[in-house]
Amino acid sequence: MERWSVGRAHRRLVVWQRAMELTIEARALAQRLPASERFDLARQLTRAACSVPANIAEANGRHHRGDQVRFLSVARGSLMELDTHLEIAERSGYLSESDLGRSRALIDNISLLIARLTRSVSPGRT
Repeated sequence: MERWSVGRAHRRLVVWQRAMELTIEARALAQRLPASERFDLARQLTRAACSVPANIAEANGRHHRGDQVRFLSVARGSLMELDTHLEIAERSGYLSESDLGRSRALIDNISLLIARLTRSVSPGRT
């Protein structure tokens, strides 16, 4: 299981590393959207993507387990928001299913890792 500690330790968390990969992937996909979507869908997509590793890092920086769980919950919510924006891009015909394969695999993996990490830090656990 991943370890929690002070400083920049969040960078060693596999879940944070994968979330950073997803953020870079999402930003690249956002650049492929039509110009008419640059200030709407593309912006929402990149903001949701950036929120995932940022909230994982913030959770890691908190001392209280309740705070850690709350920020991990926000990270998971942003992950689901990103998944929805990618689905909108696909259904709108801007991106294809094959364009989204890597992002979707990362989303599934990150979701699982966040769930495991949340269980490990949940209040009441010793």
